[in-house]
Amino acid sequence: MTSVISHVVSVPAARLTLPGDLVLPESARAVVLFAHGIQTSRHNPAIRLVAAELHQAGLGTLALDLFSETEAHRAEAVRGQRVDMEMLGRRLIAAVDWLKTQPETRALPVILFSAGAEAATAVMAAAQLPDRVLTAVSWDGQPELVGEEVPDRIRVPVLFVVGDRDPDAVRTNREAAQRAGASHAVREVPGASHRFEEPGALDRAAELTREWVDDRLRSL
Repeated sequence: MTSVISHVVSVPAARLTLPGDLVLPESARAVVLFAHGIQTSRHNPAIRLVAAELHQAGLGTLALDLFSETEAHRAEAVRGQRVDMEMLGRRLIAAVDWLKTQPETRALPVILFSAGAEAATAVMAAAQLPDRVLTAVSWDGQPELVGEEVPDRIRVPVLFVVGDRDPDAVRTNREAAQRAGASHAVREVPGASHRFEEPGALDRAAELTREWVDDRLRSL
């Protein structure tokens, strides 16, 4: 089994710190930054399963909550209200900057990964970080939350992964991909709907992600 180093970390962002879990396999090839907001947390079992598969592929992960613990409780109380996506985008950018200052990760390519509504945050951050991010991955994303102009500004490759039984997600992700200003792909998980809860769907989505990241790393 690949040996790993695991830390609970605090990432500074403006006037607060964000909790995260940093895991680095031996000789990590890159670090995948999982951005979690109101819909998910870094303790989500499905995300932990995906992270473990990425570790086996030689990829490090930083699972980061974009809300502080106090904010997370407040956000849960007002679930359903509109979230400040620009604020979350700034925090994600701060996390990328933090990775680039840490001795263990500063030389590693950074990959942004988000799902659901948080995927809009990754798309927004990717548009502002063409020189600091290798690629971005969106699972079951809602790219329409960032507005029509943001995808046009993306200059890093983006992978959009959706379930083929979720026609609304397929449509909105394909529309965002067509506006992206860099190489992109939309991959559909057969038999999967919202959140990839069907048997085997999560594994297939993880496989598509690994293949995409491997291709991007080979291009360096």
